Amino acid sequence: MTTHDTRPTEATGPGEPAASPAAQSPPATPTAPRRHRTALLALLLATAALYLWDLGASGYANQFYSAAAQAGSASWKAFFFGSSDAANSITVDKPPAALWPMALSVRLFGLSAWAILVPEALMGVATVGVLYAAVRRRFGAGAGLFAGALLALTPVAALMFRFNNPDALLCLLMVCAVYCVLRALEDARTKWLLLAGVCFGLAFLTKTLQAWLILPPLAVVYAVCAPTALRRRVGQLLLGGLAMVVSGGWWVAIVELWPAASRPYIGGSQHNSFLELTFGYNGLGRINGNETGSVGGGPPGGGGGGGGGAWGDTGITRLFTSDMGGQISWLLPAAFLMLVAGLVVLRRARRTDAARAAFLVWGGALLMTFATFSFMSGIFHQYYNVALAPYIAALVAMGATLLWQRRSRTAAALPLAGTVAVTAGWAYVLLARSPHWLPWLRWTVVAVGAVAALGLLLSVRLGRRLAVVAAGLGVAAGLGGPVAYAAHTVGTPHTGSIVTAGPEVKGAGGRHGGMIVIGGRGPGPGGKGGRNHGGTAGPPPGQGPGPGQGPGQRGGKGRNALGGLLNGQQVSAKAKAALKKNAADYTWAAAAIGSQNAASYQLATGLPVMPVGGFNGSDPSPTLEQFKEYVRQGKIHYFVGGGMGGGFFGTNGRSSGTSSDITSWVEKSFKKVTIGSTTLYDLTSPAS
Repeated sequence: MTTHDTRPTEATGPGEPAASPAAQSPPATPTAPRRHRTALLALLLATAALYLWDLGASGYANQFYSAAAQAGSASWKAFFFGSSDAANSITVDKPPAALWPMALSVRLFGLSAWAILVPEALMGVATVGVLYAAVRRRFGAGAGLFAGALLALTPVAALMFRFNNPDALLCLLMVCAVYCVLRALEDARTKWLLLAGVCFGLAFLTKTLQAWLILPPLAVVYAVCAPTALRRRVGQLLLGGLAMVVSGGWWVAIVELWPAASRPYIGGSQHNSFLELTFGYNGLGRINGNETGSVGGGPPGGGGGGGGGAWGDTGITRLFTSDMGGQISWLLPAAFLMLVAGLVVLRRARRTDAARAAFLVWGGALLMTFATFSFMSGIFHQYYNVALAPYIAALVAMGATLLWQRRSRTAAALPLAGTVAVTAGWAYVLLARSPHWLPWLRWTVVAVGAVAALGLLLSVRLGRRLAVVAAGLGVAAGLGGPVAYAAHTVGTPHTGSIVTAGPEVKGAGGRHGGMIVIGGRGPGPGGKGGRNHGGTAGPPPGQGPGPGQGPGQRGGKGRNALGGLLNGQQVSAKAKAALKKNAADYTWAAAAIGSQNAASYQLATGLPVMPVGGFNGSDPSPTLEQFKEYVRQGKIHYFVGGGMGGGFFGTNGRSSGTSSDITSWVEKSFKKVTIGSTTLYDLTSPAS
């Protein structure tokens, strides 16, 4: 429901049309009817229930970040820098903002899967709430509720708001930034651009340059559409940029100015520099594929019609492929169609019209992110697509609302019906990629979608009642696939570094970083068969068997290859006891090649474990000479053998020199101790 906007706006210039009826919107601070507040509360509670359901089943999820959260809970220095271990040998390969909520939670409640994952679920609930608020202001409470529900039920959102990668916080901050820009576009108040800048700065401290993907379209829209003089618009954008630099740059400045000898090594860099990490491995390297120190690497993938690289084919259809389609693309065609429809409906609105500006903001964010993800040649994982989820949800809800208000006209009913038909047809294609999973669903979706599309067309003549029924059927057809995927995702544990939503998909999987990655899971809920390479560190204390611990146990869905790289190792009770014995006498209870290996032992014992070579085992930290000095000083008790075979594969599959050299030296120089299936080298006992 919409009402006339009675707030004063900038006068239209010569030749500028008055605001169209389509741009009518609620007042700036409307008092929502009680039923709207009740509906919003129900939406948020349902989202919380969905994201919190059986949350502990995934154990420590991505142990790489869980270990860093544990380290931050034990050491404020590790908390500040985002160190992998409490003794501060090396950081994770991202800035630390996403780790801070988890580390604080562990400090408050102790180390457990829930302490680590509940903050992520609450971020999901908050993201739904902010998206509702952003859409409601211009398009009514119904559109806001619809957008929030679409986001909550997006499969990749149901995955990532129950997982501990940085993408959950990044998604929340991006939606907050868009909300602030939309508020600024209403009346050109500077404070909203300053708040948007703060959101972008904090997002940079979450996942570096990905946070700034949507900056260009948002800045352009504000520069063109804000209801104030051009000079003031430019000044406000500069102030917002300053707020962004300050809120994101303070931490960077401290790290770069801090003496390198007294801080942890910057993981993911080759020269101990956060700026190098930002613009290389986590920056331009993601675009052109030249990522020194990454897994694999190789020549950049081609663009246009679908070039290939180490991280899969690139091109305009990338997000619709077997690997990506079921994660995010269910409503992607509908979002594009609704963006076009919204801009056509509002084409005669004045320059400062806030409703049209909303389409431009959400649409610009979608197009910029979609284009980048489609053509980037560097590291790209399926779960990155969660960044698109709020943009898609907003556009679909906004566009559907505008067309629904004009449903009595053929010009509006036709695109509504066409969008329902296209969405149902695409859902059939996506569901058919899992031919043995709910085979009835794809036929039901396409049949209901066809009836809904026909009903929307006929509603032009047959009235409101038929239109309401047809709209309900259209929503059911559009959400049938995503809801089933999201339910499957929530019911399946997920562990490791590369995880995906939904059931097994025919043709999914492929080359990642020069190695074959097998999408599978052990026997357990949601599927059978499959292969799970590498186990986990075991369950949090008191929670029984953990995910992915080997044959016969409950497996976690993921894409795991070469145990110890993408997932951790099992830690036996005897190995745990060995590391904990006299642990107070050492800075590190053990050292292991690669962060996932080290994380397994660190989470099992609660003690600092040095991840030699960082995440990939390819960072030059520590050097062989530094490692020898640590051993000479008696700072490391054990070295964990096996795992990634003594030095994982760096760029293009070459064994990392530093990790390999350290492994060779340890194997030659120290006593080998076998504890069950675990091989340790006692660095206090030279080989005879």
